[in-house]
Amino acid sequence: MLMGTDKPGAATEWRRHYMLPIAAALGYATSVIHIYGLGPYIQPISDQFGWTRTQVTVGLTLSTLVQAVFSVPIGLMVDRLGPRIFGLVGVLLTCGAFALLGTATGSPGQWYLLWALLALATLPVQATIWTSAVATRFEASRGLAFAITLCGASIAVAIFPLMGSWLIGQYGWQRAAPIQAAIWAACSFPLIFLFFRGARDRRRGEAVAATAATPAVGSTLAEGVRSSIYHRLLLASLLFTFTIIALVVHFVPILTDRGADPMRAAGIASVVGLCSIIGRLATGLLLDRFRGSLVGAGVFLLPAAASLLLLGAGNNVALLIAAAALIGLTLGAEVDVIVYLTTQHFGLKTFGGLYGGLLMALSVGTATGPLGASAIFDRFGNYAPFLWITLVLMVGSSLALASLPRPAFARPRGH
Repeated sequence: MLMGTDKPGAATEWRRHYMLPIAAALGYATSVIHIYGLGPYIQPISDQFGWTRTQVTVGLTLSTLVQAVFSVPIGLMVDRLGPRIFGLVGVLLTCGAFALLGTATGSPGQWYLLWALLALATLPVQATIWTSAVATRFEASRGLAFAITLCGASIAVAIFPLMGSWLIGQYGWQRAAPIQAAIWAACSFPLIFLFFRGARDRRRGEAVAATAATPAVGSTLAEGVRSSIYHRLLLASLLFTFTIIALVVHFVPILTDRGADPMRAAGIASVVGLCSIIGRLATGLLLDRFRGSLVGAGVFLLPAAASLLLLGAGNNVALLIAAAALIGLTLGAEVDVIVYLTTQHFGLKTFGGLYGGLLMALSVGTATGPLGASAIFDRFGNYAPFLWITLVLMVGSSLALASLPRPAFARPRGH
């Protein structure tokens, strides 16, 4: 089945809604401040409290598992209520909860409580909120619009490690956390307030009329979750995020363990974020022009090459930068590919619910990957075993995408 072709073209979509993906990108960056911003805090927290890295990062695991549990209910609520209210409230809650991490006292129980609060605060800013708004405004250029939206994570990877490292150096980690949260809230919230509005966020009467006139097309939730296509997307999501998020979270410690000073390590790590922007935009353009499953299968193999470079690079700065670039190019593709393929194979009828299920897999991988890397480091004293695991899991995720059939709800090329 093909979507209708009587829709606005790409130029019209961008002329009407060009600020929406930018605002959504800032919101998506907020949703991962505790993930991509954690790296510079790991060592100082561990040193001050005498904790292992597993103890430091287990809060991230717990918070992300909470997000996994609530991903489908949040997606279904977004399908009914629209994403705007979730995004506005969630940005403020998330920044506030991240700031509270600076109140840690060294009590493990209190540390886990702070992460529990952060887990609840991030529920209204998960990826479903930002992508659902963009999906309702863009069709002809949906791949590129998703890419710009999800560049929020690229912004996060590029900015948060450097910001955190500098603030920690100036003020100590406990004062750095609230300062970082306040700076980010001041930069992001005004634009989100002004420009983040999906088609389902119009005034109630207008939204009902628009929905009646142009009902969403696609699979039901039950049809989607029974599909083997959906199962393969779940598998690819889980395997990929388990490894790539751990690589990003632990990238600064990987470098400092080799003798790099924290600011140099953060500078190299910022290459991940910069290349992620390139990766996302390039992937978005490719998705609009070529078969999405094959595009995804190709880019999902890049972390395998990055792992090989990290295993053999030693202190060679050029090779470490090359590894960061490869990680960034793929980090700029994973959610873009999964979101895009969800709309292509299942349409928009229950996009929030179906993507909520995939976000559950992404969240489980995000939760367990950094903890797994921490446990491996604590057991072996280095990250080499985890890098070898990355090679295997990346191949598995690539094969899962490559096996997908042609999508049922794809817009014909050239429209």
